Amino acid sequence: MIATGIPGRPEILLIGAVRGYAPEVPDVLAALERFRPEAIGVGLSEEELQGLVEYFAGADAEEVVPLTQLERQEVTGLTRYGEVRVPSPAYIGILEWAQARKIPVAPLDASDIGAADMFTRHIGYIELVRRTLREHRLGRAPPPADGPDEYALAWDRTLSSGRGSRAFLAERDTFLAASALELAATHERVGVVVDRERFALVARGMGADEAGPPR
Repeated sequence: MIATGIPGRPEILLIGAVRGYAPEVPDVLAALERFRPEAIGVGLSEEELQGLVEYFAGADAEEVVPLTQLERQEVTGLTRYGEVRVPSPAYIGILEWAQARKIPVAPLDASDIGAADMFTRHIGYIELVRRTLREHRLGRAPPPADGPDEYALAWDRTLSSGRGSRAFLAERDTFLAASALELAATHERVGVVVDRERFALVARGMGADEAGPPR
């Protein structure tokens, strides 16, 4: 997990959590508890957030989650460092934590249709073929890493090394950063939680450097 404050007013705490990695969920919730946000924005689409609210947050039994082959490969590699759960337990924990305190949670990502439009704008046939080859390489040999944080970054860096993929990620994270600032415009203290590999681009899009001081 990584966290930093976004300079200026209102006060914003940006957190990057490794997707699926259960051991750092208490750290994420502790950071939010210390910060005491009035609202929380999460790096999910409206459809994704609604699914977590309906089927996972506060549920007595866990639903079966279908995974793509690439997602299964990513999860398998991450289990080298500790317990992994899907969907990402950080978001489920945040929802339950926020519901208990009556704090609103808002989706910040583009809709599924919007994200698909971004993808098709930037990922042409050649880049799609190259992404597929990179996916196969990752499946055969997950990237070496000293821990879950480095693993998440290495996985994303390998998969999205092409120019089109980088442009897609930049547009997607710029959208997320703008959504976060819109949420902050209506609250004094806002927590923003995104997947670890998105942290740097979102931080820059919100006016902070990744190396900024944590709160």
